[in-house]
Amino acid sequence: MKDFTKYVGLDVSKDKIAVAIAEEGREAPRYWGVIAHTPEAIRKLMKQLGDFHSLYVCYEAGATGYELYRLFLSLGIECMVVAPSLIPQRPGDRVKTDRRDALRLAQLLRAGELVSVYVPTEEDEALRDLVRAREDAKEDQLRARHRLTKFLLRHDLRPPVGVRKWTIRYREWLNRLTFSQNSLKTVFREYLHHLDEIEQRMKRIEEEIHVQATESVHAPMIQALQSLRGVAEITATSLVAEIGSFSRFPHPRQLMSYAGLVPSESSSGDIRRQGAITKAGNAHLRRVLVEAAWSYRYQPALKGDLRKRQENQSKEVQAIAWKAQNRLHKKYCRLLAKGKPGGKVVTAVARELLGFIWAITQQMEQAV
Repeated sequence: MKDFTKYVGLDVSKDKIAVAIAEEGREAPRYWGVIAHTPEAIRKLMKQLGDFHSLYVCYEAGATGYELYRLFLSLGIECMVVAPSLIPQRPGDRVKTDRRDALRLAQLLRAGELVSVYVPTEEDEALRDLVRAREDAKEDQLRARHRLTKFLLRHDLRPPVGVRKWTIRYREWLNRLTFSQNSLKTVFREYLHHLDEIEQRMKRIEEEIHVQATESVHAPMIQALQSLRGVAEITATSLVAEIGSFSRFPHPRQLMSYAGLVPSESSSGDIRRQGAITKAGNAHLRRVLVEAAWSYRYQPALKGDLRKRQENQSKEVQAIAWKAQNRLHKKYCRLLAKGKPGGKVVTAVARELLGFIWAITQQMEQAV
């Protein structure tokens, strides 16, 4: 085989991989065929294609994760994991097959038209799976609560006046409920038991999150981010898990764009129009930021759990956190006074909060 760069496009599915190759020059890419999605089959294919250092491979990010990427790195083969939403599309192209996708990937890789995604380390990916497992459990908890409350509503069972839902008094009231029919007793008992199981699952996950937040390689960064108001242990761990390496963002605006918190824009000539946020980034990151941003509607203060979280942090980190409290509270009040809707105000605060998060991470990396 000739020793020149071959650009290999892979259309990856659970069991099969469609392979196409584009060689240097202007010739059309050629379709190689389909191989099994196993490490042995992939190694055999790479040996057939030539010297590993002359291969450049790409595939779309998807449900199969990053194990294929790590396999190529272990073989000494350069690999790119491509962002599917940023792959150029031909207008009017309505035919989609594995073969065409592989050929298109190989062609675009050779042309340098593909955008790669950030591939987390195995430790970062494990932490991300952990916080997303808790997020899934929270969604399950919400569904279970809705099922139970709708069941009670159908039978006109309402909590006593002054008892708020899902407080300790509300759970005590649930435990005192009785039903005349055995079928209703069974339904109520199973709904309540299912909710208890989910809450126990959340408790186990949160215990492991606490271990990671205090003992893992990510612990110093997680502890530093907790100096910010509204950023407690779960939120700080989620931020570190979703962003991974903060150093890949030279400027906070790039981090804001990654979170999809920057305004959309449609400008031409002297006319500049900005619209709603792009929501083109990490939705998990955006959600925890908006939740944290609601804390800045209160007057700046340093007390309680926040004071404890700041005790062992440097003066520089504490100064950034105090500046964030003052600036973001003023921003919240100013925008609200202008008549802006609450949701838009909090989104603007979340965007600026991300700038303070970036500043703390830069301070931590300088201190190392």
